[in-house]
Amino acid sequence: MLKLIQNEWMKLWSKKATWVMAGLLIVLLFASAGITKWIGSTSPAPEADWQEMATMDMVMYQDQLQNPDLGAAQTDFYEQQVAITEYRLANDAAPFETESLQQQVLDSHLMLSLVTLFTVIVGAGIVAAEFSQGTIKMLLTRPVKRWKILTSKYVTTMLFALLFAVITIASTAVAGLIFFGIGDGTFLVWNGSEVVEGSYWAEALKLSVLSLASTWMIGTFAFMLGTVFRSSSLAIGVSIFLMFVGVQVVFLLQRFEIVKYYLFTHTDLTQFYTGFMPVPDITMTMSLIVLTVYFLIFMVISYWTFAKRDVTA
Repeated sequence: MLKLIQNEWMKLWSKKATWVMAGLLIVLLFASAGITKWIGSTSPAPEADWQEMATMDMVMYQDQLQNPDLGAAQTDFYEQQVAITEYRLANDAAPFETESLQQQVLDSHLMLSLVTLFTVIVGAGIVAAEFSQGTIKMLLTRPVKRWKILTSKYVTTMLFALLFAVITIASTAVAGLIFFGIGDGTFLVWNGSEVVEGSYWAEALKLSVLSLASTWMIGTFAFMLGTVFRSSSLAIGVSIFLMFVGVQVVFLLQRFEIVKYYLFTHTDLTQFYTGFMPVPDITMTMSLIVLTVYFLIFMVISYWTFAKRDVTA
C-alpha cells in the first residue's frame, strides 16, 4: 500500500498543474495580506480604545445570552466570551491588534477554502484522468487489488489537502510577519473552569483542523463523482457549485427538520467555537455522526463503482 501511495504521490507532483496550484496558493495568501496592509495604510480606521471596544463586545455577548432560542453550544460560547472579556478588562490584558502576525495566524483557517478548491480539482481528476487518458487499463493489469489502487488514490488526495493546509498556515504567518510584524497583546482562553493565557498557535491549529472537515467532505464528494462518472470536469463543476451554494441552502431550510441531516449544516465545525450557528440545536457529536454517515456513503459508492466497472472497452 505504501508503494502505491508513493507512486500516486510522485505522479501527482510530476504534473505542472500541481506546482501551479501550490504557487498560486502562496501568491494569493501574500496578495491577501498585502491588500489588507494597503487598505489599512490608505484608509486608516479611526483609532478606538481597546477597553471601550471590549466593553461594547461584552454588552453584545450579554444581550445574545438573553435570546431564548440559543442552543447549548451558542450559550457556552457567549458565556465564555463574557468571562474572557471581563478578565481582559480587569487585568488590562489587551487583545492582539487586527494587523499583526498573531491575528493573521488566528485567522488563517478562513483561507482554507482555497485548499478545498484545489483538493476538489485533485480529487476529481486523480481517478477520472486515468480513464480519460487510457492509463487505467495499464494500472489494473498489475497484480494489485482494485480497492488498494483506489485507496492509494484517495489517501494521496487527502495528503495533498493536508500539505496545502500546512502551506496555508505557514504562508499566512510569513506574510503576516512581513507586512504587519509581531504585535502586542495577550491571547486568552477558557480552560473549562477559568480564564487563562493560551497559545494562539494552538488555537489556530484547532480551528484549522475543524475547518478541514469541509475540505475532507467536499474533496471526498469530488473523488466519488470523478470515480463514478469518469469526468473530472463534471466532478469539479458540481463540487465547486455545492461548495459555494451548499451553505446558502442551510439558511433556506432553517425552519425544516431535514436541515439537521443536510450535509452542509455540519461541514463547518468551527461554528461550535465561533458562536455562528445557522441551526442552533445541533451538537458537535451529531455533526460528527452525520459527516461519518455521508463519508461512508460516498466511499461505498466509489469502491463499488470502481470494483464493478468494466474497463476493457
